[in-house]
Amino acid sequence: MTKPVILTGLRANNDLHIGNYFGAMLPIIDMAKTRSADYQVNMFIPDLHSFTTPIDHDQLQGQIMNNAKLYAAAGLPLDNNNIHLYRQSYVPAHSELTWILDCFTGFGEMSRMTQFKDKSAKLGEDAYAKSMSAGDSNLVTTIVALEDSTKASSRVSLGLFNYPVLMAADILLYDARYVPVGDDQTQHLEFARDIAGRMNNRFGELFTVPESVKRQHEFFGKDQGLRIMDLVNPTKKMSKSDETGKGVIFLGDEPATAAKKIMSATTDDKALVKYDRAAQPGISNLLDILALLQAKPLREVQAKFEGLERYGDFKKIVATEMSRFLEDFQTRLAQVDSTTLITKLETSERTMNTQANATLLRTQQAVGLRPKA
Repeated sequence: MTKPVILTGLRANNDLHIGNYFGAMLPIIDMAKTRSADYQVNMFIPDLHSFTTPIDHDQLQGQIMNNAKLYAAAGLPLDNNNIHLYRQSYVPAHSELTWILDCFTGFGEMSRMTQFKDKSAKLGEDAYAKSMSAGDSNLVTTIVALEDSTKASSRVSLGLFNYPVLMAADILLYDARYVPVGDDQTQHLEFARDIAGRMNNRFGELFTVPESVKRQHEFFGKDQGLRIMDLVNPTKKMSKSDETGKGVIFLGDEPATAAKKIMSATTDDKALVKYDRAAQPGISNLLDILALLQAKPLREVQAKFEGLERYGDFKKIVATEMSRFLEDFQTRLAQVDSTTLITKLETSERTMNTQANATLLRTQQAVGLRPKA
């Protein structure tokens, strides 16, 4: 590797929504295009991370390939040799380095990871809510619900617990210095820095230590993607885990379905279009979405539409733009050439295996699993 490495990935176990697209995928692709002349850009599909929480495994292979197609449809240049698109599990060194790092990681370190605590707690809460909804809210029902919640929490996988170690291996195998991270991943990046430093102190210079969270934000920009809010509850972020789907617009939604969701979006009783996230979160969210759909600065969209008194008229404008966007994107997605995409994946995976295996061998030699040269 002659260039410094930028590494990023985007998990997709089901259909991505417009928040993922505008807030993560487009910024990632734009970054790759802008930086690829001076950096090696590793864009991986984190399929090993895909079942740290329960999924339908019969759907996984199709979802992996759909993830790759989404990148291509969103504009990732498949002919750029400095941008590598690869499937994590097709580089076995990810799994083996994870085991080695596991053996130098403390149980307490992983126990303190807030994302693990939050996700494991949510599994229990979901089981409790499901049991409570099955019957009347009496003492027996409550006891059964609590038991289901406890059982669900006890079934939290070691994979979810161990997730940050695999993420560290993803980064360290390629000597990646720059990794764009959101607020929910900062602990994991700090762990990657800690375990790299720990191994280097004990065995010599094995790994490149990725830059600190502060330096990452300086490199990529602190605001690494706008948060689009839920259409039904505009005080929370749009999430693909929303079981109802009413507040979420997926990239695979029928344009007419998406338009209906926009028309049903929660607003307020002020009857005046104004950008005010605190007092008018629903209308503000629609202004944000419209600015993204039209690829215009928010202030320009605000200047044009603020002061309108008929929310229905404004919603129709947003709904029309959303329909056009989905029609265009879905057409581009259908036109992605599978042969070209597979060729890109396989070419990148050969390169990644060569680079990752060199790091793995260096580590195996250091810990005594292979003879030193």
